[in-house]
This record gives sequence, structure tokens and C-alpha cells, in this order.
Amino acid sequence: MPDGKPLKVPSPVRRLQGTMDVAAGRDAERLNEAAAVAERLIAGIESVLRGKREELKLVLTAVACHGHVLFEDVPGTGKTVLARAIARCIDGAAFSRVQCTPDLQPSDVTGVAVYDQKTRDFEFRPGPVFANVVLVDEINRAMPKTQSALLEAMAEGQITVDGTTHALPQPFLVLATENPIEFEGVFPLPEAQLDRFFLKARLGYPPADDELIVIRDQRDGGHPLERLRPVLGIPDLERLQASIEDVYVDELIERWIVELVRATRRLEQLVIGASVRGSLALERAARAWALLHGRGYVIPEDVLALFAPVLGHRMVLAPAFLAETRGASRDELLRIVAARCLELAPLPELALEHEEPSRPS
Repeated sequence: MPDGKPLKVPSPVRRLQGTMDVAAGRDAERLNEAAAVAERLIAGIESVLRGKREELKLVLTAVACHGHVLFEDVPGTGKTVLARAIARCIDGAAFSRVQCTPDLQPSDVTGVAVYDQKTRDFEFRPGPVFANVVLVDEINRAMPKTQSALLEAMAEGQITVDGTTHALPQPFLVLATENPIEFEGVFPLPEAQLDRFFLKARLGYPPADDELIVIRDQRDGGHPLERLRPVLGIPDLERLQASIEDVYVDELIERWIVELVRATRRLEQLVIGASVRGSLALERAARAWALLHGRGYVIPEDVLALFAPVLGHRMVLAPAFLAETRGASRDELLRIVAARCLELAPLPELALEHEEPSRPS
């Protein structure tokens, strides 16, 4: 339970556009247990990655939804620490790292079949992708054929080598990074592969006080990661992932999510709007985001908070729009796109009895 407060479950009596919908049968106890698991995981990671609570919740939103995360961030902001901390906080989870370079081959990632002279047969030797948490560093430096080797792993939870399919360990999380300031010798990810990432995030720099704590934490030459111990097991994480289905999403919000995503396909500011996979991801992400913010139900503010992280990398901005807004950051451009989408798909009129939901920070 976040901050020690019981999870808020929707009142049985609801006023929604003149209809009476009942959120019955929601297992509040199960949701509370899941929220407590999430809070333990956040607290564990926060002990080594300071000042990034909301960013951590965004990453855990993807984890709770069996999704993968793409980071576009400057070096030195703690992406590797985050990946290692997630693995260390989960008892029995394995971590691996892939440092992408132009000469990295697909077999370097997935594994290779090696001939064993003793048995006179080929033996499969798993690659680094066979782990629970996989950090793919500077993914856009790898060649397209190596990038595509991750597609099956991310989408299907398996890889195929020499015609033989090998299942990957579960849970399976890919955290991939891109460097936004160096573009020489890189291979931009195609839209088909970008769409496989559940969301795109950025850690950024910590506040000054937290950066001071980081310095003090490593004053003795050691790293807090070395002292980090597991705070939950894989079964706990699986229960957290399963509990997302218990988070209530009203039919009005479901329909609005669809209309919001469909609006991206009608904007002149975009060449390509978000796909149906974007609708699916936004609805599931809103459930997880609500749970991580202490609620057993989704409100429109959850969807708005996740619009850019979930849909931003799935849309292609029009050249004319980029020319008109020259000098604006991508975050600013996505805010403009979100505002245009809200004009086409206005917020649903939804009221909860005895509750005035507040916007997540």
C-alpha cells in the first residue's frame, strides 16, 4: 500500500453520464497486496537510484504490463544502475548486458549452436538474452539484423536458432538505451521495432540534494548496489502483473482511449499515428499507473499522464510540422499533439461519488 494508505476502490454507486455502472467483484485485498509489492520494489530501487520516484513508477508500469522500455537519455543518468537494481531486488532474477557495436552479430545476442565432438551433436549455448532483465546499451549502434534479433524475443518471449525455438526465462524485461546526442555510426530503429517497446522514458539528472546523497553513498569506494538485497520473489512480481486485470476501467474511459488514439491518425501534424498496439498499451498502462498511485480504478488523468511515454515513439511527426515548430523539443511537440488530440477526443464527463480524484504528479 503506497505511503501506508489503503488502496482506494471505486464506490459501488457511480454517476457516469447518467448511467449506473457498478465496479463489483473487485478484489481490494489482492490490489492492496499488489500495491505493497510495487512499493517494496520502488523503495529497494530508490535506495540506489535517488530522486527518481515518478520515473521509477513509469518503468514499473511497463514491468507490471509485461512490457519493455526504451530510454533516450544522456550518459551517466543511472540507466545501468536501474537495470541492475531491478534484477537485484527480485530474488532469483538474472541480469545480463549487451553493449551494442556495429560488428555485433545476432548470434552474439541470442546464442549459437556449437558442435560437441564428444556427443557428435550440436549443443546450444544461450546468449545474453537468456536473462530476466536484459540491458541493451546503445541499441541504435547495432546493425539492423542484430536489432531485429530482439524482435522475436521482445514480442514472443522466445528466440529461434537453426530452426529450433528456445523459450526465454520469465519474467523477461528488456531495457534498451539510445544516446540522443551522438548520431554518427548509428542505425535508427525502424517504426516496426519502436512499436515493440511498451513505452519510452527518460531518467534525467537528479535534484541537487539527491545528487549530493549519491556522492556520499559512494564515498567509501563501494557502490550501494553491492549492499542491495532482494525485496520480493518472482512469484510476487507475477502476482503484481496479474493484479492489473483487477484495476477497474470504466467503459467511458475505454471508449475515450480508443478515440484518443484514433485521433492521432487524423492529425495533419503526423505522418503516421499510433497503431492498435498503441491503444492496447495505453489502456493497460493506465491500469498499472493507477495501481502504482494507490487506486483500484483508472481516471482520465492517468491516460493523459501516459500519452507521451506510451504513444510518443509510435508516431511519426510530419516534416511541415517540424519546420513550423523549429527549435521546439520533442516533449513540446508531443504536448502540442496531445492538445490537438484532446480537441478531437474531449475528456469524458465522469464523476465518482464521494471522490474528487487528483491529477498524478
